[in-house]
Amino acid sequence: MLRPEVEKAYGYSHAVKIGNAIKISGAVSMDDDGNPTAIGDFGQQMKNCYADLEKILKHFGCTFDDVVVENIFTTDMALFIENAAYRNEIYTKQFPTGSWVGVKELVLPEFLIEIELEAHKSE
Repeated sequence: MLRPEVEKAYGYSHAVKIGNAIKISGAVSMDDDGNPTAIGDFGQQMKNCYADLEKILKHFGCTFDDVVVENIFTTDMALFIENAAYRNEIYTKQFPTGSWVGVKELVLPEFLIEIELEAHKSE
């Protein structure tokens, strides 16, 4: 659990390991109390999502090199495209499979992006 109280309040697990697969729920830009951060700053929200995802991957002994699926949900696809090059700093060997999906809204109106991952860790 990345934020146990938030996960309990919203009713989800941030990550589940099944064999060598790790399924990671969508990360959004929030503080430890579940409050939105970097409000109105798409680029910083994106960086905050990846920072949380990195913490979860490390917990399971993984890096972004182990990510096989990345799905991105955004309320502003144009802003995502403007900031997408940041992913080159995250995925230095190869990009995972995945989808980029424009949505009407995320769980809170301040959230502009949500990123979910699947990783595979060879044992």
